[in-house]
Amino acid sequence: MSQDLTYEQALEKLDEKLKLLEDGDLSLEGALAAVEEARIYLKVCTERLEAARKKIEVRAEPEAPE
Repeated sequence: MSQDLTYEQALEKLDEKLKLLEDGDLSLEGALAAVEEARIYLKVCTERLEAARKKIEVRAEPEAPE
């Protein structure tokens, strides 16, 4: 399910989990679950960024001998 998310969707869900943790209103179990979910969303964001980076990476052309 999380692998189907776009970068933006995963980032939004990550932000939601972080806000829940910052509020401090979660039980210990809820906080642990939120941390685990946040890690999943962070991984998705990282994977999407890495894939995008590879697509746009410009490699220097070797210089022609003079």
